[in-house]
Amino acid sequence: MKTNKLIWTMAVALVSAASYAQTVDEIVDKHVAALGGLDKIKAINTVVTDRSLAVQGMEIPNKTTLVVGKSVRNESTVMGNTMVQVVDNGQGWMIRPTMMGGTGEPEDMPADQLKQQLSSLDPFGGLVSYKEKGNKVELVGKEQVDKKDVFHLKLTTSDGQVIDEFVDAATYLVTKVKVSMNGNEGEIDLSDYKEVDGVKFANTMEISNAQMGTMSFITNKITVNTPVDPAIFKKPTK
Repeated sequence: MKTNKLIWTMAVALVSAASYAQTVDEIVDKHVAALGGLDKIKAINTVVTDRSLAVQGMEIPNKTTLVVGKSVRNESTVMGNTMVQVVDNGQGWMIRPTMMGGTGEPEDMPADQLKQQLSSLDPFGGLVSYKEKGNKVELVGKEQVDKKDVFHLKLTTSDGQVIDEFVDAATYLVTKVKVSMNGNEGEIDLSDYKEVDGVKFANTMEISNAQMGTMSFITNKITVNTPVDPAIFKKPTK
């Protein structure tokens, strides 16, 4: 009898483990479908986003030019001063105005900042094709965020970064992300998803952490698959 009970317990445990793993993939698959499907996602090669950044009572124009998986350029204008951050083929550089502690000249991006910026090369997040990317995903549980049911997924990237993703249980779109930002825990709230060429992008993004406070990004326009001049990613030389 004890042997039968042991076999039954092991069988239940195996079935439960299989169901758990299937549930994670089921959630991720529905998330990918909600974004527009893998074929349409993989068909996007470039994304150009024009936004307004609201921080400390100021409205700051921001433009991001992205070649998916390869290069990204962020450019903001603050009180007539331009700030640039670029990642290109695994290398990073930036221009910080003197009012932001810089010299106004191109400089190499610090390694910790570069590591964080590399994630922006993937505009659809680490859940999409997570196995291909070498990421791991665990289901923490079903919770409530802002009075809505969400699936709390723990994403561990191939380089060891841990990100908490909260997927809306009704729409299967990511509504909140928790991640380390310069050593402090930060939150990113995502909302107002709209389709561009059959793929959904969050048009409102609110970033908050103890160091930076809160910043709100409102998207004005997104264009995809437009030609991008590779020269904009090259570090200027004197």
